[in-house]
Amino acid sequence: MDSFRRGDLRFDVRDGGPPDGEPVVLLHGFPQDAGAWAAVEPLLHAAGLRTLAPDQRGYSPGARPEGRRAYRLAECAGDILALLDAAGLESAHVVGHDWGGSVAWLLAGRHPERLRTMTAVSTPHPEAISRAMLGSQALKFWYMAVFQLPYLPEWRLRDRGFTVRSLTGAGMPREHAERYAERLAEPGAATAMLNWYRAIPWSVRTPAGRSKVPTTYVWSTHDVALGRRAAEATARFVAAPYRFVVLDASHWLPETEPDAVAKSVIARVTDPT
Repeated sequence: MDSFRRGDLRFDVRDGGPPDGEPVVLLHGFPQDAGAWAAVEPLLHAAGLRTLAPDQRGYSPGARPEGRRAYRLAECAGDILALLDAAGLESAHVVGHDWGGSVAWLLAGRHPERLRTMTAVSTPHPEAISRAMLGSQALKFWYMAVFQLPYLPEWRLRDRGFTVRSLTGAGMPREHAERYAERLAEPGAATAMLNWYRAIPWSVRTPAGRSKVPTTYVWSTHDVALGRRAAEATARFVAAPYRFVVLDASHWLPETEPDAVAKSVIARVTDPT
């Protein structure tokens, strides 16, 4: 499948690997797209796994509804349930990076019957983040306050040079930064992507709860946005077999550490204990 629909919205999907392999759904974050997993996918395919990587709400050109509330996490999680339905899957392994990790945590806590395992890449459990906000985590999230402003964030993000400099400064390889900057410049794209942040007041009204499926959390020591306190506290919010993997790397793990990410995913899929 190269796309699926949820109501009037049409989502683009990268579908690869053996069709009868264990299904792994790969969820990207901001300001990425499904191509963030391009170096991870072949490694998973070589291990006999099928991958489904959607361009999420706001990133697929055919799935950019208006209004902030349309981007609350409960809606974004519903999109992934619709993907599983469209693919004829009762359940799948789910891997999420950045905002995709937030969606994965919500699915693992509220829809465990649809997940076989979950691997969160970079993103701590939402409750661990909330508790860490009393410390240095709040300072790391300074940009989220800026993203709440009207017009100004869109104006800056549509400046490709600014976006490339910002992303490379945070550790992203330049070739990826240039591609994402190109997509942000598309009409309506920046606002749709920013709406994930602007929907936070509604997203927090649907707490994820504890993960009820076998879970791996992969965190990196040089992540500019997500600190150690929330990372180490995440174990408290998993009511299932749990592994914590620490990498010496930046935030952009799918692009910069595909071998380590794939290794963690394969280990979780093949051994859920």
